[in-house]
Amino acid sequence: MGTPLPTIIDCDPGQDDALMLFLALNAPELDIRGIIAVGGNVHLAKTARNLAMLVEIAGRSDIPLYAGCEGPMVRKLVTAEYVHGETGINGLDVFEPEIKLQVQHGVDFLIEALRAADDDEITLVPTGPLTNIAMALNLAPDIAPKIKQIVLMGGAMREGGNVTPSAEFNIYVDPHAADVVMRCGRPIVIFGLDVTHKVMTTPARIAKIRGLGNQVSEVSANMLDFFGIHDSEKYGSLGGPLHDPCTIAWLLEPTMFELKSCNVEVDTKSELTMGHTAVDYWHVTGKPKNAMWAHDVDAERFFALLTERLALYG
Repeated sequence: MGTPLPTIIDCDPGQDDALMLFLALNAPELDIRGIIAVGGNVHLAKTARNLAMLVEIAGRSDIPLYAGCEGPMVRKLVTAEYVHGETGINGLDVFEPEIKLQVQHGVDFLIEALRAADDDEITLVPTGPLTNIAMALNLAPDIAPKIKQIVLMGGAMREGGNVTPSAEFNIYVDPHAADVVMRCGRPIVIFGLDVTHKVMTTPARIAKIRGLGNQVSEVSANMLDFFGIHDSEKYGSLGGPLHDPCTIAWLLEPTMFELKSCNVEVDTKSELTMGHTAVDYWHVTGKPKNAMWAHDVDAERFFALLTERLALYG
């Protein structure tokens, strides 16, 4: 294994963010410089508290945590308690974490950390609305060259949207931020619904995680039990899709995914298709390819990796 990858995570926990964090927090492949919360699945006060709880459960009090933006750049915040529960992370008993967030605003931390980095050094992993990343890029355009890549969960093409007919939740919540990110000129890797709907939990997969017998696996299984309720009703499936962990899974085992270089633009003008990701899969526009679009995954390998890494918490 080479030098650990300098990484900053930005999320809105969320049960699938929780699994993303558990996958990342014991990965020797990653050097996590900080984690930022953003308003998204629920309001910022809850996503920030949930972040601190999850990091504490994972035993990583060494990583600095920050609260970022409460809501989108232009529009009003839309949240998703109907999926994630009133706490944002139902299935986990809420407690007051001993870990406290840093006083510094998450966007200021992001700017400071990137300015201190070398060119092409830091990988950003946002798994919620892209508000914090876009605000940092707008406030400090000089940080862009320091970003090695942005590995994000968001968007949809063939799969259709999960919050409107054509928009995926993270992009819909702050389409203006997503537009800034898509035009930032840095390498972008996107895990949208086209691929995340191929990594569905099942009772057998959750049972295997629960059977690992450590606190993290037990917490994970409880959250997945709740998380699957909404999606199994919606999609007629046995469980729910694990959206956010795809980002970390790709960093750890990229060959389990299939990606294609595409031009991706975000609609910020039409209420009908607000937040739609227009993925030029067949390069019909001739516009520059600005992102790698994930479109397939080996789900068995994905769950094998997840289970193997959760077992290490024992």
